[in-house]
Amino acid sequence: MSGARCVMDAADVRRAVRRIALELVERTRGGQGVALVGIRTRGEPLAHRIAAELREVEALEVPVGALDIAMYRDDVFESGSRVAVGQTHLPFDVNDRHIVLVDDVLFTGRTVRAALDALMDWGRPCRIQLAVLVDRGHRELPIQPDYVGMTLSTRVDESVRVRLAETDAGESDRDTVHLVSTPERVAAAERRRT
Repeated sequence: MSGARCVMDAADVRRAVRRIALELVERTRGGQGVALVGIRTRGEPLAHRIAAELREVEALEVPVGALDIAMYRDDVFESGSRVAVGQTHLPFDVNDRHIVLVDDVLFTGRTVRAALDALMDWGRPCRIQLAVLVDRGHRELPIQPDYVGMTLSTRVDESVRVRLAETDAGESDRDTVHLVSTPERVAAAERRRT
């Protein structure tokens, strides 16, 4: 990735996931009644990693699900291209459960808004929290994470690229997070503002 700056290597990602798991246990009084729901694509393996940490550190078994939000996005028909719809897999009842949504990067908040809409179609949790590997700011909606692996100051013309072994095997042999300059993002942001 030319012009990219590595901001997290595999060890940093591993530590961030562990920190999120430990904070989750602390803030949820032991993690009882919690279920993790990864937002596809990279939120799903991160949710499984957090669950593995909870199992290792606390001997706590936490159910994990995956949520596809393709049809819930507010920009689903803007690009004119076909939307790739994945599968939602929630092997537990979400009603009256404490759900922690998991995603790789929090930017505008639109993905999380879509995930909330999708999750509510499955039931009514008693509480929903958000865990993200990277919070990069620039929110367009009033959404804030409860658990953060790394807070990263970025410019609008930069993007955060997360590579995970589970989802990006052909592109990377290890977990990394890069900050990449993307001028086309500035143009897109300007179009949304006008």
